[in-house]
Parts: sequence; C-alpha cells; structure tokens
Amino acid sequence: MKQKNGAWLLALAAMLCSIGGVCIKGVPWTPLAINGARNAIAACITGAFLWRAGRRLRWNGAVACGALSLALTTNLYVFATKLAGAANAILLMYTAPIFVLLYLWLAKGQKPPRAAVAACVLVFAGIGCFVADGLAAGTLLGNALGLGSGVAYAGVFLVNTEPEGDAMSSYFLGQVAGALIGLPFLSGETDFSFVPMVCIFALGVFQLGLSYVLIARGIATTPPMTASLVTAIEPILTPVWVALAYGERLSGFSLAGAVLVLCSVVWFNTRGRKVL
Repeated sequence: MKQKNGAWLLALAAMLCSIGGVCIKGVPWTPLAINGARNAIAACITGAFLWRAGRRLRWNGAVACGALSLALTTNLYVFATKLAGAANAILLMYTAPIFVLLYLWLAKGQKPPRAAVAACVLVFAGIGCFVADGLAAGTLLGNALGLGSGVAYAGVFLVNTEPEGDAMSSYFLGQVAGALIGLPFLSGETDFSFVPMVCIFALGVFQLGLSYVLIARGIATTPPMTASLVTAIEPILTPVWVALAYGERLSGFSLAGAVLVLCSVVWFNTRGRKVL
C-alpha cells in the first residue's frame, strides 16, 4: 500500500512539474529573474515543510553538491525554455539518467549492460537531431543549455543517493541559492501585471515547491525503476500544455529527436536501471 501511495505522489509531482514550460513562457522577464522569483517562493514552501515535519537542516559535502546541482538545473532549464522552447528544454533535461549511467561507468567502474549502452546511443542520436535543428533555427545555445540541465539533474540524483545526502536539505538550499542568484535581476523588470504574477506564483508554489516535497515523500517508498517510469510523464505533458496554450510545435527533425530521447529514457528505466 505504501508503494502504491508513493507512486501516486510521484505522478502528482510530475503533473505539477509539467506546468513549468507553459508558465515560464507566460512571464516576459529575463530567465534569471523568473528563476529567482520562483525559487524564493519554493524555498518558503520547502522550508515550511521542514519546520512542520520537525526535520533539521543538514549540511555536508553531499548536501552542498546536491544544492548546487539543483540550482544549476533550475537556472539552465529556464534559459533553455526561453531560447529553444519548452518541448526541447524538458526533453533534453530528461537525458539525466543517461549521464548517471555514464558517470557510474566511467568514474565508478560499474560496467552497464548492453541495453543501457543501446539507450545511450539512442539518446545521443536524438540529441544530434536537436543540435542539427538548432543550427538551422538559431536555437543551438538553448539546446546546449537544455542538455546542461540534464547533466546537472543527473548530479542531483547522484548526490542524493549518497549515504550522507539528504534530499530535502539539498532541495531547500538549492532553492535558496537560486533565489539569491536571480532576485537582484527583478529590479530591471517592469511588467508585474496579473498574468505574469499568476504564472510566477504557480511556478513557485506548485512546479518547484509542492512538487519537490511530493517527490521527496514518494521516493521514500517507491522503487527507483517505478519512480522513474512514473515521473517520465512530465516530458510528455509539458509539450502538450505549451501546444494548447501557445501553439508551439516541434519541427519534424526535432520531433524525431524527441521520440528517440523519450523512448531511450523509458527503455533505460525498464532495462538498464538495475546497474544503479
């Protein structure tokens, strides 16, 4: 029963995370200002959870690296969404499991099975489609930043599986760091009308605040493979919401890359995750 409840919490978290692309596009601010504002709100949500649960904030090397990885992930994702589109950004961010695999293989000597190697090949073929399309459309920088967010997101996973790691402490400190980096850029913004403020509130409370509280609770009772499959609904839902709200579509070449990336991530979760 606990495992089933954990899976439902992760599914809800993924749905909350999937509103990121549509809300970010609704805010006419610079990426750093957007990220600073949503992280400030999210830190209040996560901090309230820690206080309510009576949990002490931990600080060590693993927690610090996890916080840095989360801060990089959120900043790079916002930049990628603004420059390359929400669909490209979220699909590239979800290459994270492949970078986890490569790190464990190259740095830890854990040789992956053939299915995981095949998943790597498919992912990087998909990334190649994004890169080629970015060269033609002028969004190469955005795609590169989206890929960087995938690397950073892998760092979050790797650090928070260390024995001395603490997911909630890393989440909270990463959100505080994101707020401190981005809030000074709010001084240059002029549009504080209703729609942008609603989008920022939704990003902070739901997309980055409550979602990470749910993820922390869900992964405590859900096997990694199940958790990965459940949360993989985020990169599927994000382009749907953006297409419905703004009419943004992937080009044919990027769509082919998206299919390769998404299928390889799902295949990796079902066949290759045992190496972790």
